[in-house]
Amino acid sequence: MITAFIALAAAAQGQTAPSSREMNDLNWMEFREWVPKKIQTVLLPTGTIEAHGVANNGADNTAPLALARHIAPRVNALIAPLAPYGVTGSLDAFAGTFSISESAYRAYMGDVLDGLARQGFRNLILINGHGGPQTAILNDLAEKVGRARGVRTLVTNWWAYCSDITLKVFGEDGGHAGWNETAFIQAIDPKLVHPERYSDALATPRPPPGSWSAYPFPSSIILYQPGQGYVKFDQGKADQYFRAVADKMTTLVKETIAKWDQAGLLSQ
Repeated sequence: MITAFIALAAAAQGQTAPSSREMNDLNWMEFREWVPKKIQTVLLPTGTIEAHGVANNGADNTAPLALARHIAPRVNALIAPLAPYGVTGSLDAFAGTFSISESAYRAYMGDVLDGLARQGFRNLILINGHGGPQTAILNDLAEKVGRARGVRTLVTNWWAYCSDITLKVFGEDGGHAGWNETAFIQAIDPKLVHPERYSDALATPRPPPGSWSAYPFPSSIILYQPGQGYVKFDQGKADQYFRAVADKMTTLVKETIAKWDQAGLLSQ
């Protein structure tokens, strides 16, 4: 029995990757073997549940989780369980949409980030799938936890960081549940997108600042530019878009960690 235990321990030491990149699937003993000695980076997908045109209400969760699964093995990271509820704005009257109060979200996500730092992760990478006030909250919380715990944090909004890829692949700007975001979900799982329910009448361009405001916003497809971003269902472009976004996001995480290391910032 002891010999077998030693053999198993030796085999575990020789592993080049954990049995799963997802924290939810790891046993506590395996987690202890890998963090922080062999893995110091965690990816935290964050999103919300809100109406997204003809894509799934959980699109803001589907996208960052898929990105995390693409990125994790390429940067030697674990994936924290998805935080699926967020601070939804003027779409919260649409069917199946949820919103968490800012005070509750701040308290909860602050504890989540603090817990990840306490577990030994040096690099906390938030892959956020939902914008609006949620972005500012996460930016603030990440900076505070970084200072308090002496860890490095990065908060990313994939659609904003990869807006150049949207223009390159589609030849025009996108929108909330517009062509780019719907295509991203289509690439992940086509069953989550329903072309038969789509019409251009479901979309409304985002109003210029100071021009008008409505609650609830009249459409769950919110175009960034008038006349651009109406959804087309091209699987080839969808797959191309996902690959390009995933590669650019991976590069961002790799380069940020490398620069932190090069500068000796909060090194342990």
